[in-house]
Amino acid sequence: MNTGGFDTSPSRTSYDVVIIGGAIMGSASAWFLAQTPNFDGTILVVERDPGYGQSSTAHTNSCMRQQFSTALNIQISQFAADFVKNLRTYMGDARVPELGIQNYGYMYLADNDEFAALLRANQAIQRANGTATEILSPDEIAARFPFYNLRDIRLGSINLRDEGYWDGGTVFDWLRRSAREKGAEYIANEVVGIGCARDRVTHVTLASGESVSCGTLVNASGPRAARTAAMAGIGLPVEPRKRFTWIFTAETPLDRDLPLTIDPSGVHVRQDGPDTYLAGCPADPDPAVDYDDFAMDHTRWQDHVWPILANRIPQFEAIRVVTEWAGHYAFNTLDQNAILGPHDLVKNFIFQNGFSGHGLQQSPAMGRGVAELITYGEFRSLDLSPFSWNRIAAGAPLVETAVI
Repeated sequence: MNTGGFDTSPSRTSYDVVIIGGAIMGSASAWFLAQTPNFDGTILVVERDPGYGQSSTAHTNSCMRQQFSTALNIQISQFAADFVKNLRTYMGDARVPELGIQNYGYMYLADNDEFAALLRANQAIQRANGTATEILSPDEIAARFPFYNLRDIRLGSINLRDEGYWDGGTVFDWLRRSAREKGAEYIANEVVGIGCARDRVTHVTLASGESVSCGTLVNASGPRAARTAAMAGIGLPVEPRKRFTWIFTAETPLDRDLPLTIDPSGVHVRQDGPDTYLAGCPADPDPAVDYDDFAMDHTRWQDHVWPILANRIPQFEAIRVVTEWAGHYAFNTLDQNAILGPHDLVKNFIFQNGFSGHGLQQSPAMGRGVAELITYGEFRSLDLSPFSWNRIAAGAPLVETAVI
Protein backbone atom coordinates (compact mmCIF):
# COMPACT_ATOMS: atom_id res chain seq x y z
CA MET A 1 0.00 0.00 0.00
CA ASN A 2 1.28 3.47 -0.90
CA THR A 3 0.91 5.30 2.40
CA GLY A 4 1.70 8.73 0.95
CA GLY A 5 4.16 9.32 3.78
CA PHE A 6 1.45 8.78 6.42
CA ASP A 7 1.58 6.36 9.31
CA THR A 8 -1.01 3.61 9.16
CA SER A 9 -1.92 3.61 12.84
CA PRO A 10 -3.06 6.53 14.99
CA SER A 11 -0.79 7.79 17.74
CA ARG A 12 -3.69 8.01 20.22
CA THR A 13 -6.82 6.07 21.06
CA SER A 14 -9.04 9.15 21.32
CA TYR A 15 -9.40 12.38 19.33
CA ASP A 16 -11.62 15.41 19.64
CA VAL A 17 -12.32 15.34 15.88
CA VAL A 18 -12.05 12.45 13.43
CA ILE A 19 -12.33 13.41 9.75
CA ILE A 20 -13.08 10.57 7.35
CA GLY A 21 -11.46 11.56 4.06
CA GLY A 22 -8.33 13.63 3.58
CA ALA A 23 -8.75 15.04 0.07
CA ILE A 24 -9.40 18.75 -0.40
CA MET A 25 -12.66 18.91 1.58
CA GLY A 26 -11.37 17.01 4.61
CA SER A 27 -8.04 18.83 4.47
CA ALA A 28 -9.79 22.20 4.31
CA SER A 29 -11.68 21.32 7.50
CA ALA A 30 -8.52 20.05 9.17
CA TRP A 31 -6.59 23.21 8.26
CA PHE A 32 -9.27 25.68 9.31
CA LEU A 33 -9.74 23.80 12.57
CA ALA A 34 -6.02 23.60 13.28
CA GLN A 35 -5.52 27.33 12.76
CA THR A 36 -8.58 28.46 14.71
CA PRO A 37 -7.31 30.14 17.90
CA ASN A 38 -10.26 28.94 19.99
CA PHE A 39 -9.82 25.29 18.98
CA ASP A 40 -7.16 23.42 20.93
CA GLY A 41 -8.36 19.87 20.35
CA THR A 42 -6.84 16.87 18.60
CA ILE A 43 -7.61 16.05 14.95
CA LEU A 44 -7.30 12.71 13.15
CA VAL A 45 -7.74 12.51 9.36
CA VAL A 46 -8.28 8.98 8.06
CA GLU A 47 -7.57 8.58 4.34
CA ARG A 48 -8.07 5.23 2.63
CA ASP A 49 -6.33 6.36 -0.61
CA PRO A 50 -3.29 8.37 0.53
CA GLY A 51 -2.03 8.63 -3.05
CA TYR A 52 -5.43 10.25 -3.84
CA GLY A 53 -5.50 8.44 -7.20
CA GLN A 54 -9.24 7.74 -7.01
CA SER A 55 -10.27 10.96 -5.31
CA SER A 56 -12.53 13.54 -6.93
CA THR A 57 -9.83 16.08 -6.04
CA ALA A 58 -7.34 14.31 -8.32
CA HIS A 59 -9.82 14.07 -11.20
CA THR A 60 -11.12 17.61 -11.05
CA ASN A 61 -11.06 20.08 -13.94
CA SER A 62 -10.14 22.74 -11.34
CA CYS A 63 -12.58 25.45 -12.33
CA MET A 64 -14.23 28.27 -10.42
CA ARG A 65 -17.30 30.32 -11.26
CA GLN A 66 -19.55 32.99 -9.84
CA GLN A 67 -22.44 32.21 -12.21
CA PHE A 68 -24.86 30.49 -9.85
CA SER A 69 -28.54 31.22 -9.31
CA THR A 70 -28.42 31.47 -5.50
CA ALA A 71 -26.70 34.23 -3.55
CA LEU A 72 -25.13 31.75 -1.14
CA ASN A 73 -23.39 29.69 -3.83
CA ILE A 74 -22.10 32.94 -5.37
CA GLN A 75 -20.73 34.10 -2.02
CA ILE A 76 -19.07 30.73 -1.43
CA SER A 77 -17.20 31.04 -4.72
CA GLN A 78 -16.27 34.65 -3.98
CA PHE A 79 -14.60 33.54 -0.78
CA ALA A 80 -12.81 30.78 -2.70
CA ALA A 81 -11.48 33.34 -5.19
CA ASP A 82 -10.22 35.55 -2.38
CA PHE A 83 -8.68 32.55 -0.61
CA VAL A 84 -6.83 31.39 -3.74
CA LYS A 85 -5.56 34.84 -4.68
CA ASN A 86 -4.38 35.48 -1.11
CA LEU A 87 -3.33 31.96 -0.14
CA ARG A 88 0.04 33.05 1.25
CA THR A 89 -1.61 35.66 3.46
CA TYR A 90 -4.29 33.27 4.71
CA MET A 91 -1.68 30.66 5.57
CA GLY A 92 0.79 33.16 6.99
CA ASP A 93 3.65 31.24 5.40
CA ALA A 94 6.26 32.73 3.07
CA ARG A 95 6.82 29.29 1.51
CA VAL A 96 3.33 29.31 -0.01
CA PRO A 97 3.38 30.34 -3.68
CA GLU A 98 1.45 33.30 -5.01
CA LEU A 99 -1.51 32.02 -7.00
CA GLY A 100 -4.13 33.55 -9.23
CA ILE A 101 -7.12 32.65 -11.37
CA GLN A 102 -6.93 32.29 -15.13
CA ASN A 103 -9.97 34.40 -15.89
CA TYR A 104 -11.18 32.74 -19.06
CA GLY A 105 -14.67 32.98 -17.63
CA TYR A 106 -17.64 30.71 -18.25
CA MET A 107 -19.69 31.22 -21.40
CA TYR A 108 -23.21 29.85 -21.09
CA LEU A 109 -24.91 29.60 -24.48
CA ALA A 110 -28.72 29.62 -24.71
CA ASP A 111 -30.44 28.16 -27.77
CA ASN A 112 -34.04 28.71 -26.63
CA ASP A 113 -36.12 31.44 -25.02
CA GLU A 114 -36.61 29.57 -21.74
CA PHE A 115 -32.90 29.17 -21.06
CA ALA A 116 -32.21 32.72 -22.26
CA ALA A 117 -34.72 34.02 -19.70
CA LEU A 118 -33.09 31.90 -17.00
CA LEU A 119 -29.64 33.34 -17.80
CA ARG A 120 -31.07 36.86 -17.59
CA ALA A 121 -32.69 36.10 -14.23
CA ASN A 122 -29.49 34.55 -12.92
CA GLN A 123 -27.49 37.56 -14.08
CA ALA A 124 -29.68 39.84 -12.01
CA ILE A 125 -28.96 37.74 -8.90
CA GLN A 126 -25.27 37.56 -9.73
CA ARG A 127 -24.89 41.31 -10.31
CA ALA A 128 -26.78 42.04 -7.09
CA ASN A 129 -24.08 40.00 -5.36
CA GLY A 130 -21.16 41.83 -6.93
CA THR A 131 -20.26 39.74 -9.97
CA ALA A 132 -19.32 41.12 -13.38
CA THR A 133 -21.64 38.86 -15.38
CA GLU A 134 -22.60 40.15 -18.83
CA ILE A 135 -25.42 39.11 -21.13
CA LEU A 136 -24.26 39.13 -24.76
CA SER A 137 -26.25 39.01 -27.97
CA PRO A 138 -25.01 36.67 -30.73
CA ASP A 139 -23.43 39.64 -32.51
CA GLU A 140 -21.63 40.67 -29.35
CA ILE A 141 -20.42 37.11 -28.78
CA ALA A 142 -19.15 36.93 -32.36
CA ALA A 143 -17.28 40.22 -32.02
CA ARG A 144 -15.35 38.91 -29.01
CA PHE A 145 -15.10 35.24 -29.95
CA PRO A 146 -15.41 34.90 -33.73
CA PHE A 147 -14.63 31.18 -33.70
CA TYR A 148 -18.12 30.12 -32.48
CA ASN A 149 -20.88 28.87 -34.71
CA LEU A 150 -23.84 30.85 -33.33
CA ARG A 151 -26.60 30.02 -35.81
CA ASP A 152 -28.83 28.50 -33.11
CA ILE A 153 -27.82 30.76 -30.20
CA ARG A 154 -30.15 33.39 -28.70
CA LEU A 155 -27.70 34.88 -26.19
CA GLY A 156 -24.74 34.14 -23.94
CA SER A 157 -23.77 34.85 -20.36
CA ILE A 158 -20.13 35.41 -19.35
CA ASN A 159 -18.17 36.66 -16.36
CA LEU A 160 -14.45 37.40 -16.70
CA ARG A 161 -13.73 38.29 -13.08
CA ASP A 162 -12.67 35.58 -10.63
CA GLU A 163 -14.04 32.93 -12.95
CA GLY A 164 -12.05 30.30 -14.81
CA TYR A 165 -9.19 27.94 -14.03
CA TRP A 166 -7.10 27.82 -10.84
CA ASP A 167 -4.42 25.56 -9.40
CA GLY A 168 -6.50 23.37 -7.14
CA GLY A 169 -3.69 20.85 -6.74
CA THR A 170 -1.36 23.39 -5.16
CA VAL A 171 -4.07 24.68 -2.83
CA PHE A 172 -4.84 21.12 -1.75
CA ASP A 173 -1.17 20.31 -1.17
CA TRP A 174 -0.74 23.34 1.07
CA LEU A 175 -3.95 22.78 3.01
CA ARG A 176 -2.84 19.25 3.79
CA ARG A 177 0.78 20.15 4.52
CA SER A 178 -0.09 23.10 6.73
CA ALA A 179 -2.79 21.15 8.59
CA ARG A 180 -0.24 18.47 9.47
CA GLU A 181 2.34 21.05 10.52
CA LYS A 182 -0.28 22.63 12.80
CA GLY A 183 -0.93 19.30 14.50
CA ALA A 184 -3.59 17.46 12.50
CA GLU A 185 -2.64 13.79 12.28
CA TYR A 186 -3.14 11.96 8.97
CA ILE A 187 -3.12 8.18 8.70
CA ALA A 188 -3.33 5.84 5.74
CA ASN A 189 -6.18 3.62 6.85
CA GLU A 190 -9.90 3.10 6.35
CA VAL A 191 -12.89 3.49 8.65
CA VAL A 192 -14.86 0.25 8.46
CA GLY A 193 -17.24 0.80 11.37
CA ILE A 194 -18.82 3.63 13.35
CA GLY A 195 -20.04 3.04 16.88
CA CYS A 196 -22.97 5.04 18.23
CA ALA A 197 -24.64 5.27 21.62
CA ARG A 198 -27.95 7.08 21.96
CA ASP A 199 -27.56 10.27 19.94
CA ARG A 200 -23.80 10.33 19.46
CA VAL A 201 -20.92 8.71 17.61
CA THR A 202 -18.63 7.18 20.21
CA HIS A 203 -15.82 5.66 18.15
CA VAL A 204 -14.67 4.48 14.76
CA THR A 205 -13.16 1.12 13.88
CA LEU A 206 -10.26 1.06 11.42
CA ALA A 207 -9.49 -1.59 8.83
CA SER A 208 -6.33 -2.36 10.79
CA GLY A 209 -8.45 -3.30 13.81
CA GLU A 210 -7.90 -0.28 16.07
CA SER A 211 -10.83 1.42 17.76
CA VAL A 212 -10.56 5.21 18.03
CA SER A 213 -12.85 7.28 20.25
CA CYS A 214 -13.97 10.66 18.95
CA GLY A 215 -15.81 13.74 20.13
CA THR A 216 -16.98 14.80 16.66
CA LEU A 217 -16.97 12.89 13.39
CA VAL A 218 -16.81 14.65 10.00
CA ASN A 219 -17.89 12.72 6.91
CA ALA A 220 -15.67 14.10 4.13
CA SER A 221 -15.50 10.88 2.13
CA GLY A 222 -16.55 12.29 -1.24
CA PRO A 223 -18.37 9.82 -3.53
CA ARG A 224 -18.18 7.20 -0.76
CA ALA A 225 -20.16 9.42 1.62
CA ALA A 226 -23.26 7.20 1.67
CA ARG A 227 -21.19 4.17 2.63
CA THR A 228 -19.69 6.15 5.52
CA ALA A 229 -23.08 7.43 6.69
CA ALA A 230 -24.57 3.93 6.54
CA MET A 231 -22.07 2.78 9.17
CA ALA A 232 -23.85 5.16 11.56
CA GLY A 233 -27.29 4.00 10.44
CA ILE A 234 -27.87 7.10 8.29
CA GLY A 235 -29.25 7.02 4.75
CA LEU A 236 -27.52 9.67 2.63
CA PRO A 237 -28.64 10.54 -0.95
CA VAL A 238 -25.12 10.80 -2.37
CA GLU A 239 -23.77 8.47 -5.03
CA PRO A 240 -20.79 8.31 -7.40
CA ARG A 241 -21.64 9.51 -10.92
CA LYS A 242 -19.07 9.21 -13.69
CA ARG A 243 -17.74 12.31 -15.48
CA PHE A 244 -15.42 12.16 -18.49
CA THR A 245 -12.61 14.57 -19.36
CA TRP A 246 -10.49 14.86 -22.49
CA ILE A 247 -7.43 17.04 -23.14
CA PHE A 248 -6.87 17.71 -26.83
CA THR A 249 -4.96 19.81 -29.32
CA ALA A 250 -6.31 21.44 -32.48
CA GLU A 251 -4.66 21.38 -35.89
CA THR A 252 -5.67 25.04 -36.20
CA PRO A 253 -5.56 26.55 -32.69
CA LEU A 254 -7.86 29.41 -31.77
CA ASP A 255 -6.34 32.89 -31.91
CA ARG A 256 -7.51 33.80 -28.40
CA ASP A 257 -8.34 32.08 -25.12
CA LEU A 258 -11.45 29.92 -25.06
CA PRO A 259 -13.84 30.55 -22.13
CA LEU A 260 -15.26 27.52 -20.41
CA THR A 261 -18.11 27.15 -22.84
CA ILE A 262 -21.25 25.31 -21.76
CA ASP A 263 -22.88 24.14 -24.97
CA PRO A 264 -26.67 23.68 -24.87
CA SER A 265 -25.97 19.96 -25.32
CA GLY A 266 -24.31 19.84 -21.91
CA VAL A 267 -20.80 19.34 -23.27
CA HIS A 268 -18.32 21.88 -21.92
CA VAL A 269 -14.94 22.92 -23.30
CA ARG A 270 -12.28 25.43 -22.26
CA GLN A 271 -8.72 26.54 -22.72
CA ASP A 272 -6.38 24.28 -20.76
CA GLY A 273 -2.90 25.48 -21.66
CA PRO A 274 -1.31 27.63 -24.35
CA ASP A 275 -1.88 24.93 -26.98
CA THR A 276 -4.37 22.53 -25.37
CA TYR A 277 -8.09 22.43 -24.62
CA LEU A 278 -10.21 20.51 -22.14
CA ALA A 279 -13.66 19.04 -22.78
CA GLY A 280 -15.99 17.17 -20.47
CA CYS A 281 -19.44 15.66 -20.14
CA PRO A 282 -21.44 13.14 -18.10
CA ALA A 283 -22.22 9.60 -19.08
CA ASP A 284 -25.49 8.90 -20.90
CA PRO A 285 -27.36 7.31 -19.26
CA ASP A 286 -25.94 8.62 -16.01
CA PRO A 287 -26.45 5.99 -13.29
CA ALA A 288 -24.64 5.54 -10.01
CA VAL A 289 -21.46 3.54 -10.61
CA ASP A 290 -19.24 1.34 -8.49
CA TYR A 291 -16.83 3.23 -6.25
CA ASP A 292 -13.87 1.74 -8.13
CA ASP A 293 -15.26 2.11 -11.68
CA PHE A 294 -13.16 4.63 -13.58
CA ALA A 295 -13.38 3.00 -17.01
CA MET A 296 -13.64 5.33 -20.01
CA ASP A 297 -16.47 5.09 -22.54
CA HIS A 298 -14.50 5.70 -25.73
CA THR A 299 -17.60 5.93 -27.90
CA ARG A 300 -18.70 8.96 -25.86
CA TRP A 301 -15.95 11.05 -27.44
CA GLN A 302 -16.26 9.72 -30.96
CA ASP A 303 -20.05 9.69 -31.25
CA HIS A 304 -21.06 12.58 -29.01
CA VAL A 305 -18.42 15.04 -27.81
CA TRP A 306 -16.29 15.51 -30.91
CA PRO A 307 -19.27 16.16 -33.26
CA ILE A 308 -20.66 18.73 -30.82
CA LEU A 309 -17.30 20.49 -30.51
CA ALA A 310 -16.82 20.56 -34.28
CA ASN A 311 -20.29 22.03 -34.74
CA ARG A 312 -19.89 24.74 -32.11
CA ILE A 313 -16.27 25.62 -32.99
CA PRO A 314 -15.55 24.62 -36.61
CA GLN A 315 -11.78 24.82 -36.02
CA PHE A 316 -12.23 21.81 -33.75
CA GLU A 317 -13.08 19.58 -36.70
CA ALA A 318 -9.42 18.48 -36.74
CA ILE A 319 -8.35 17.73 -33.18
CA ARG A 320 -6.34 15.05 -31.39
CA VAL A 321 -6.90 13.69 -27.89
CA VAL A 322 -3.74 13.90 -25.78
CA THR A 323 -5.05 12.34 -22.57
CA GLU A 324 -8.37 11.38 -21.00
CA TRP A 325 -9.80 10.23 -17.70
CA ALA A 326 -13.00 9.41 -15.84
CA GLY A 327 -13.70 10.81 -12.39
CA HIS A 328 -16.61 10.73 -9.97
CA TYR A 329 -19.00 13.42 -8.85
CA ALA A 330 -20.27 13.00 -5.29
CA PHE A 331 -23.77 13.47 -6.64
CA ASN A 332 -26.53 14.63 -4.29
CA THR A 333 -29.59 13.05 -5.87
CA LEU A 334 -32.00 15.42 -4.09
CA ASP A 335 -30.81 18.77 -5.42
CA GLN A 336 -27.09 18.63 -6.41
CA ASN A 337 -26.17 21.01 -3.59
CA ALA A 338 -23.92 20.52 -0.60
CA ILE A 339 -25.03 18.77 2.58
CA LEU A 340 -23.29 20.43 5.50
CA GLY A 341 -23.71 20.29 9.24
CA PRO A 342 -24.85 17.86 11.92
CA HIS A 343 -27.38 15.06 11.64
CA ASP A 344 -30.63 15.75 13.48
CA LEU A 345 -30.44 12.61 15.62
CA VAL A 346 -26.74 11.67 15.68
CA LYS A 347 -25.68 15.07 16.93
CA ASN A 348 -21.91 14.83 16.54
CA PHE A 349 -22.00 13.34 13.03
CA ILE A 350 -21.22 16.23 10.65
CA PHE A 351 -21.89 16.03 6.92
CA GLN A 352 -19.54 17.59 4.39
CA ASN A 353 -20.96 15.86 1.37
CA GLY A 354 -22.82 15.90 -1.92
CA PHE A 355 -21.04 18.73 -3.73
CA SER A 356 -21.99 17.37 -7.16
CA GLY A 357 -18.99 18.78 -9.01
CA HIS A 358 -18.66 22.05 -7.06
CA GLY A 359 -16.49 20.69 -4.25
CA LEU A 360 -13.09 22.02 -5.20
CA GLN A 361 -14.23 25.62 -5.50
CA GLN A 362 -16.43 25.34 -2.42
CA SER A 363 -13.83 23.69 -0.18
CA PRO A 364 -12.44 26.86 1.46
CA ALA A 365 -15.87 28.08 2.59
CA MET A 366 -17.01 24.59 3.58
CA GLY A 367 -13.84 23.87 5.54
CA ARG A 368 -14.16 27.18 7.34
CA GLY A 369 -17.83 26.48 8.05
CA VAL A 370 -17.13 23.04 9.54
CA ALA A 371 -14.40 24.52 11.72
CA GLU A 372 -16.79 27.20 12.98
CA LEU A 373 -19.49 24.66 13.75
CA ILE A 374 -17.12 22.47 15.74
CA THR A 375 -15.44 25.35 17.57
CA TYR A 376 -18.37 27.69 18.22
CA GLY A 377 -21.47 25.61 17.55
CA GLU A 378 -22.56 28.03 14.80
CA PHE A 379 -21.56 29.53 11.47
CA ARG A 380 -19.82 32.87 11.95
CA SER A 381 -18.64 33.87 8.47
CA LEU A 382 -21.18 32.73 5.90
CA ASP A 383 -24.50 31.31 7.07
CA LEU A 384 -24.33 27.87 5.48
CA SER A 385 -27.44 26.57 7.27
CA PRO A 386 -29.47 26.29 4.01
CA PHE A 387 -27.26 23.26 3.28
CA SER A 388 -28.27 21.53 6.50
CA TRP A 389 -29.47 17.96 6.90
CA ASN A 390 -32.98 19.23 7.72
CA ARG A 391 -33.83 19.76 4.05
CA ILE A 392 -32.64 16.24 3.24
CA ALA A 393 -34.79 14.77 6.00
CA ALA A 394 -37.78 16.80 4.77
CA GLY A 395 -37.15 15.99 1.09
CA ALA A 396 -37.18 19.74 0.38
CA PRO A 397 -34.69 20.58 -2.38
CA LEU A 398 -32.58 23.73 -2.32
CA VAL A 399 -33.01 24.84 -5.92
CA GLU A 400 -29.87 25.83 -7.81
CA THR A 401 -30.55 26.15 -11.54
CA ALA A 402 -26.91 26.61 -12.59
CA VAL A 403 -25.66 23.05 -12.21
CA ILE A 404 -23.25 21.59 -14.76
